[in-house]
Amino acid sequence: MNKQKQKVSLVEKIGYSLGDLAANLVFQTLITYLAFFYTDIYGLKNNDASLIMLIVGLAAAFLFNPVIGAIADRTKSRWGKFRPWILFSAVPLGVIALLAFSTPDFSYKGKVIYAAVTYTLLLLMYASNNLPYSALSGVITGDMAERNSISSIRFVAVMFAQFFVQVFMLPIIEYAGKGDKAAGIEAVMTWLAIVGTIMLLITFFTTRERIVPTEAQKSSLKEDLSDLIKNKPWLIMLISTILVFITLAMKGGAYVYYFNNFVDEVALASFISPITGALTDIGVNFFGSDPVSAGFGLFNAGGIIFMIVGISLSKKLADKYGKRDVFSSALFVSTLFILFFIFYKSESVVLMFVSQILHGFFYGITIPILWAMIADVADYSEWKTNRRATAIIFSAMMVGLKAGLSIGGALVTWILGQYGYINKESIAIAQEIVQPETVAQGARMLVSIYASIPFFLVVALLFLYEINKEKEVQIEKELSERRKLK
Repeated sequence: MNKQKQKVSLVEKIGYSLGDLAANLVFQTLITYLAFFYTDIYGLKNNDASLIMLIVGLAAAFLFNPVIGAIADRTKSRWGKFRPWILFSAVPLGVIALLAFSTPDFSYKGKVIYAAVTYTLLLLMYASNNLPYSALSGVITGDMAERNSISSIRFVAVMFAQFFVQVFMLPIIEYAGKGDKAAGIEAVMTWLAIVGTIMLLITFFTTRERIVPTEAQKSSLKEDLSDLIKNKPWLIMLISTILVFITLAMKGGAYVYYFNNFVDEVALASFISPITGALTDIGVNFFGSDPVSAGFGLFNAGGIIFMIVGISLSKKLADKYGKRDVFSSALFVSTLFILFFIFYKSESVVLMFVSQILHGFFYGITIPILWAMIADVADYSEWKTNRRATAIIFSAMMVGLKAGLSIGGALVTWILGQYGYINKESIAIAQEIVQPETVAQGARMLVSIYASIPFFLVVALLFLYEINKEKEVQIEKELSERRKLK
């Protein structure tokens, strides 16, 4: 801890990144499929699905995360503050994720209650696992360049999870369930629970906590909360996190409706047939024969592959120009490619795919930087107050994440309901329902105009964020000098 440079081995960086890969098997499923699961597989009405996602999500965000953050900051064990949480939440998180995407044979009222209870438990376990996991990144090392490197590797792992969920999961659900999506998603979630649990255990065993607050840095919960309220960069990052995840949940949850209700199936099949044919020739046949699910998977695949390219450039750009400036610039450009979707006709499949790829590239640059900026906010708080409260700062960001996810997810089902979407309350009649033409316009608005607004607000907000490249260097240098004296 007294060394100015706290290098982290590649093994530890990879081990740490597997924890986020595991968590994102759950998180990306929530973003991409929760609304669709509730309305088209589980059989909830749009308004009921919206209320569950919004009320449960907000209650969990503003209750679970601050409490867990405060407790985690005061945890003492031979394994550190945050690693024990990863160890003991690994199995329960997998079990609850499976239960939340199960379809028990209850009455409609029973199904609503079951959905609310399992979603509440899932968000509780996710907070218990992912909040300490995120805070761990702030105490693995105090070296900001190493922190940027950890974030970059971590979010490549996140992209692998996102790639699986958004590209392969729908075809695998259909294959595993032999046409029964309810059985298919239960089978897939069973395996995800097993794999995710193993990865979280690897994270626990391969990581170390190097930054340990001294007795002089210990503080009461009242002092921690007071420090947060006075911390302007934290307030900006909290609001920004809420807005970012509103957009991610909104467009992520709306794409499946966009492909099912707006994109022209004939044009889509014509565009993807050479791609699926070439993949089949080399033995890659994961997409099945349905052009909509195959097109949906390939569309997501293009965006994710180029997100990974963007992530690979993120560290170098952040090291050279500073996190704030790179984040805001890349987010602005990526948002333009979201906005362009409003101009595309249902047959403009090529333009849709190109926009998705370019959006993915520029948004990928921002992904590691967001969480590295939050770790910088923890350093900023310590620099200002001489007290370090890493977990409660990350817990506030997790509040933003959960609030954004809840609001964005609820908006998907609510907005579609306003455009006349007919939910499929009975799986048996799922293929018999024809949605009104207005639903196509609602899906189009969701992935373009509505989704772009929160991102543009973040770009504007970051003009008020004071931790630029010069300030980053100053904080790192002065904190390092202080730690040498302790």
